[in-house]
Amino acid sequence: MTRKIRFHKMHGAGNDYIYINNVIYPVSRPDEFAVKWSAPHTGIGSDGLVLIDESKVADFGMRIFNADGSEAKMCGNASRCIGKYVYEQGLTTETRVTLETLSGIKELHLSVKNGKVEEVTVDMGKPSLEKQPAEIEAGGKKYTGTIVSMGNPHFVIFTEDAESVDLSAVGPSIERHPLFPDRTNVEFAQVLHGGEIRMRVWERGSGITQACGTGACATLAAAVNAAKTERKVIVRADGGALTIEWDERTGTIRMTGGAVMVYEGIIDITE
Repeated sequence: MTRKIRFHKMHGAGNDYIYINNVIYPVSRPDEFAVKWSAPHTGIGSDGLVLIDESKVADFGMRIFNADGSEAKMCGNASRCIGKYVYEQGLTTETRVTLETLSGIKELHLSVKNGKVEEVTVDMGKPSLEKQPAEIEAGGKKYTGTIVSMGNPHFVIFTEDAESVDLSAVGPSIERHPLFPDRTNVEFAQVLHGGEIRMRVWERGSGITQACGTGACATLAAAVNAAKTERKVIVRADGGALTIEWDERTGTIRMTGGAVMVYEGIIDITE
């Protein structure tokens, strides 16, 4: 049976996903369709698939599938995009929205002007990090980094020149290193003058991405732990900048950034 599904292509700092209202257009095999639709030449092209759903414990629920079909627990950029989606599609009139994810309930605060969501701040929760750095060998080289969890795993490596890192060469071997049995996201971070951070990302299950919200939060946590920055910084990824703040009082990290509606369309689905 073939039926039509409406989708929206959205991005946060260049981290782009396909968004589907799973209540109206239920997708029965999202892992398979994430692979098919994420393909850049034969599909829609994206870093993965996001399903927006009902929730019994929050205003909305989110499931996210990477471009390789694996399911992620959390995505900060996708959370901001969902905030924009549910408000501008008329699914809520509230500017405070709760979102159920596999890593817990996240709180979104929407900045609205003339009926449009300009920015979204997400309470990303408390980071869990190994205070002592870990050293691994991958691809014949040694890397020292900080292990951080933001509901999903990250390995943050500080470098003097983030631009010179060949992510496509080193990313896969670090992602699948035996130290990370569930694989890991990989961030190469360079502290800039003025305390900003330049970050480049190899995302678990998707490869090189333009940005990673949880990765930006993990990078700040690692930077503060190593006394490299203050607790509030601008993290500059390939696709744009995010403002990240680690609240010393509550222990939680807040992420603020934009969300962009690129286009909407119809795709046929055969089940």
